[in-house]
Amino acid sequence: AHWGYEGEDGPEHWGDLDPDYAACSNGIHQSPIDIDTAAVIHVDLPNVQINYQASTLNVVNNGHTIQAKNSAVNYIEVEGTRFDLLQFHFHASSEHTVLGSAYPMEMHLVHQNAAGALAVIGVLITEGLENPVFNPIWDNLSALTAEDFPLANPLNLDDLLPMDQRTYRYTGSLTTPPCSEIVSWLVMAAPIEMSPAQIQAFEAIHDGNARPVQALNGRYILFDASMN
Repeated sequence: AHWGYEGEDGPEHWGDLDPDYAACSNGIHQSPIDIDTAAVIHVDLPNVQINYQASTLNVVNNGHTIQAKNSAVNYIEVEGTRFDLLQFHFHASSEHTVLGSAYPMEMHLVHQNAAGALAVIGVLITEGLENPVFNPIWDNLSALTAEDFPLANPLNLDDLLPMDQRTYRYTGSLTTPPCSEIVSWLVMAAPIEMSPAQIQAFEAIHDGNARPVQALNGRYILFDASMN
């Protein structure tokens, strides 16, 4: 079924568009959420082990977002389980909010383990200095289509992330249909920066591709308070 972000196929209607999307309306562990930093539980967990390298990527505009598809060996380890990077993509504004406030954008790095479960790193993007690591993608934004566009130069994926890699962790869902509740969320506490021009360039293509925040329904948010 066709879905979008406004009108008859917008987020409040996703659950009615297709039987496969039922979780979008009747799920109880849905994403995104608001992160109340005063209510998170500080735990002595190690930071996520991130094993990224310089990688050649194929980038597409899939009609919902700009997505970079990974084929190299990039993976994370969460409490001993390996999750391989499938793709990363962007939302404007941010989907997760902090104390009720949204950021201009958010990047999602989607990883999958051998059993098919997902671990998604959310990186909030704030307005600031130009972020040159994104230029290989941003230089081609307006040319992107649903066809794979191979970037000419490798992107060093480590450079996409903030230096401080402490995360807010909770159990949730895909933020797009079918809204499956199979995601371990790892939202970086520290944002990264993009320039106003970079943010506006994305908004010119996909403005308002963010699902509203969902009810916590008794879930806990953990914060790995120890820096590695």
